[in-house]
Amino acid sequence: QLAESGGGLVQRGGSLTLSCAVSMGIANIYGLGWYRQVPGKQRELIASMTLSGETHYQDSVKGRFTIARDNAKSSIYLQMRDLKTEDTAVYYCNFAPNAAAFWGQGTQVTVSS
Repeated sequence: QLAESGGGLVQRGGSLTLSCAVSMGIANIYGLGWYRQVPGKQRELIASMTLSGETHYQDSVKGRFTIARDNAKSSIYLQMRDLKTEDTAVYYCNFAPNAAAFWGQGTQVTVSS
């Protein structure tokens, strides 16, 4: 199971850090990532990280978001800074680049102008 947390309301230019607890353990999961979805659009992968630490970011978040994983805590994180109104979405964690069929509840991030 996946449990995201850390979302909230933040002003443009602000920062937030999202957390995701993975119940099954992540030490042997090759790729994990953060996805986001806005109403009426498909969920999209915005950041991912492999076991070796290789990271990939969508161009829209590159340089502003940082993904991290803590295998011992079975958790991944998304540090977001310089937030923009277009970052407003529900954020989810999952396997990456191919997400599992199950999803957590997600955490809402709202960036106000």
